[in-house]
This record gives sequence, C-alpha cells and structure tokens, in this order.
Amino acid sequence: MTFPTATKSAAALESIMYVEDDLDIQSIATMALESIGGFSVTLCSSGREALQAIENGIQPDLILLDVMMPNMDGPTTLAALRKLPQTATTPTIFMTAKAQPHEIAHFKVLGALDVIAKPFDPMLLAQQIRQVWEQKP
Repeated sequence: MTFPTATKSAAALESIMYVEDDLDIQSIATMALESIGGFSVTLCSSGREALQAIENGIQPDLILLDVMMPNMDGPTTLAALRKLPQTATTPTIFMTAKAQPHEIAHFKVLGALDVIAKPFDPMLLAQQIRQVWEQKP
C-alpha cells in the first residue's frame, strides 16, 4: 500500500531582506536570522538602499521592514516596493516599537502580513517569522 506524500502548501522561506537603520539591531537580528533561523539575509540600512538592491536583482522571499527610519520610513518604503514588479507581491513584515493594536491594524491595511514588536527576542525571531509565513494567504 502506498501513501501520498505530503506537499508544502507554501514555498519554503529561505531569503529575507532586512531593512533597518539601527546598526545594533541589524547585528542582533541578522545573527538571529542566519544562525538560529538558517535564513539567507540581505541587509539594507535604508529604504533607498532596499530599492536599489531590488533593482540590482535581489529577490527575497520576504521583506522585514523597520517602521521608523530617517528620510524614507517603512510605510513609504513599502509603498515604493509595491510599485516595482519584482516586489509588488513580496510578503512583508514590519518591525517596530509602535505595536499598539490600532497601529498594527494600520500596518496591515498598508499591506504588511504582520508586525513584530521591538524589542524582539533574538532566540524567537526566526520562529515568529516562520509562524507568520506559514499563515500567509
């Protein structure tokens, strides 16, 4: 007797673009995502840098986006990314200290899958991201 093999309902999450202007948070999150999560991480220090990386051929499975950044904040960066064909539908998660229920609802209206509150637990960050990824439509 043979049994059907299980198939994944969603593509595997392997590569993440992380857009964050704070060097300390960049370091901690990147270490957590690569070492604990096993993800390939493309790090960008600003929204403009993220747009340039996409235009240069970076194709992440997921974008992790800080909300409060100078010059081009997270929501503005997301709007610009949505205008590019390469990232028009790329799942995005905001990371922010602004994580009140009404703020989270606003970020979801803007197109975020979810919001991860700062400060985050580096030991749980990859797991949180995987949970959001697995629940995406």
